[in-house]
Amino acid sequence: MISRQTITHPFNRGNYVVGAPTPPRYAARTEIGQGPASLQTKAVEVPAAVLAELRATADAVHTDHDEVVLRTRDWWAGSMIGETADRPATPDAVIVEVSTVEQVQAVAKLCHDNTIPLTVSAGRSNVTGAALPVFGGVVLDVCGLTGITSFDAESQVVEVRAGMFGDLFEKELQETHGATTGHWPSAFAISTVGGWVACRGAGQLSTRYGKIEDMVVGLDVVLADGTLATFGDYPRAATGPDLRQLFVGSEGTLGIITSVRLRTHRLPEHAEAIAYGFATFADGLEACRQIMQRGGTPAVLRLYDQLESGTHFGHPDTNLLLIADEGDPLVVRASMAVSAEVCAATGTELDGQAIFDRWLDERMLVGKSSDGFTPGPGFVADTLEMAGPWAKLPAIYDDVCAAINSVPGTLAASAHQSHAYTDGACLYFSLRGDVEPEQRREWYRAAWDAANQVLIRHGAALSHHHGSGLLRGPYLADSLGTGFGVFETVKNALDPRGVLNPGKLGLPSPFGTGPLD
Repeated sequence: MISRQTITHPFNRGNYVVGAPTPPRYAARTEIGQGPASLQTKAVEVPAAVLAELRATADAVHTDHDEVVLRTRDWWAGSMIGETADRPATPDAVIVEVSTVEQVQAVAKLCHDNTIPLTVSAGRSNVTGAALPVFGGVVLDVCGLTGITSFDAESQVVEVRAGMFGDLFEKELQETHGATTGHWPSAFAISTVGGWVACRGAGQLSTRYGKIEDMVVGLDVVLADGTLATFGDYPRAATGPDLRQLFVGSEGTLGIITSVRLRTHRLPEHAEAIAYGFATFADGLEACRQIMQRGGTPAVLRLYDQLESGTHFGHPDTNLLLIADEGDPLVVRASMAVSAEVCAATGTELDGQAIFDRWLDERMLVGKSSDGFTPGPGFVADTLEMAGPWAKLPAIYDDVCAAINSVPGTLAASAHQSHAYTDGACLYFSLRGDVEPEQRREWYRAAWDAANQVLIRHGAALSHHHGSGLLRGPYLADSLGTGFGVFETVKNALDPRGVLNPGKLGLPSPFGTGPLD
């Protein structure tokens, strides 16, 4: 079974404390950068009187420079570029730890009443700078909001507090309740349930189980002024707009998620895997389209281009499609039969079980797509995941790869299709560059600019599951068009003083311009 097997993998990967944030790769260095901030143009200072109230309210408050740097580090390449040049991303802030909803409300009200930036932080596995306090102020660490609070066995709905880490959540859910969410992001063990919801994340088995927004039944949110609001808790409704979805993907800019009710599934009884090779990436995409539109929904439907087929599986001469499914044996066999019939028409069958075993063993390894390149002082690697309709995906793949490769200093651009739907899919691009160390940030921005120009031209979604944060903010207004004005109106209504996670998602901030504006 795919899900139950994977539970052991995150526990055995890397040197980290289970159920706690993990420092990013570059944080293995023992020294703390003492140079000027790389991503903080203006830091709002927390007044002494407010700091005293925070100390009286919270479990802990941290102001030491080194502690702040450690507790705001994330996994974004843009942060790493600065850190490895002795320039911490956002060293000026006050870290506030809480463990109750009442504390969250009190801190939110304090920041609102005093117009102090408030940035929510938990696992810090984000790769877009979404939890960086670019304007200083207060960083609210909600990792203390943890634990499953209820489980409805008949409805298969679990309630969990937002700060619970994914590995601990799924372990308790499976072992105590015999259920699974089926939500397995790569950052599974170093991310929290609230982070999944706030960034509209996706697990690696989303074709079977859906993205996180498909799982949310209800949620509790603390608004900017400290008010606690509850949304949802029904399977479907026609009671006006779905206000739950207003906060799913809002990345802390509209409210602070404190508790979530999620749909779950019985543990799978059966699993199968097959694999096929295709002459072109477009041929593989066509096979995926046919599988989905014929009603097949395998948990894993991942198509790798030639570069990544070689890197991941040792098949550099083909475009490899891995298909695996889990669940009720009758459903699995039907889905796999459809998949095999479609693939056999234009593809070549490969050793599916061996490929699946390798994928299962290595899929949580970060940075795998950069294998084959020797990292030097000027090496930069990142990923870009987008979504678009089937009709445009072949051209998007060609155009994005060409755009990234056209930037001087690029080593390679590659992609795989990671999540599929009846109307389209997510393409997950990897971009790698090697330039002079002092030119890394310029190359990085040029590569992202080039790729996003293609996505905006094709009308594709700029992000599928990593969110937007700081990284994609400069592109959102062009991407959303007239809809961006609606987003601004909602932001102004719910957070009139603009204190919630300022500088993110391209929203204007009363505290000034952000580092990428």
